[in-house]
Amino acid sequence: MRALVTRPRESAAAVCAALAARGIAPVLEPLLEVRFAADGAAVLAPLLEGAQAVLFTSANGARAFAAATARRDIPAFAVGEASAAAAREAGFATVESAGGDVADLAVLVRRRLAPGRGALVHAAARTVAGDLAGTLGAQGFTVRRAVLYEAVTAMALSPATAALLAERAVALALFFSPRTAGCFVRLARAAGLGEAAGAIVALALSPAVAAALEPVPWRAVRVAPAPSEAALLAALDRAIAEGAAMAATGQDRPA
Repeated sequence: MRALVTRPRESAAAVCAALAARGIAPVLEPLLEVRFAADGAAVLAPLLEGAQAVLFTSANGARAFAAATARRDIPAFAVGEASAAAAREAGFATVESAGGDVADLAVLVRRRLAPGRGALVHAAARTVAGDLAGTLGAQGFTVRRAVLYEAVTAMALSPATAALLAERAVALALFFSPRTAGCFVRLARAAGLGEAAGAIVALALSPAVAAALEPVPWRAVRVAPAPSEAALLAALDRAIAEGAAMAATGQDRPA
């Protein structure tokens, strides 16, 4: 059994290992290429003056921050476990995870911090999802957005992945963001492979990701019960179990 993994290469190692441990062959097809800003150090230095914490809404944000500065003395607040793990790997001693999405991160910040203690630095991409600055700004916080990287979408599917899709040789596909989901849909349709999704159960990190997958006819779409890699893998395990049960009863497709 093969599973398509659409994460950027820098973020895909753990999920590929988890798939391999389940006897599933990962097919890595990074649909985003992460590029750190060449002027990251110059951008970040003045924003850190007087800041009380740094906010990470992605693991790539934590990596880009670490590449731009040696500062690790400032507390870090991360949107989820993947971002928190990247911050810890980078050497941050104080890291808290919201274990959810941007709204959960805003709630965590309001509980732990006070507006008068200093600004918050958001280590961000050029394109961001949600309005973290607006949400926290309404609570009196000053959020300084540091654009430290950009994620560039792929221009085409790789020939190897396109061939596997054409052969209906991929059973599962994992999607972690609306942007990568939309990119896959666009590239698959451009390659004349939109109908090939009919052989694949798509695993979506959130309802927003699932919505971006709608333009092609998947065998089924399963949404993780929480926006985390562990929850997405749990949804995958359930999909596999359902598939085994349906095979035993002669059923062909998930509901």
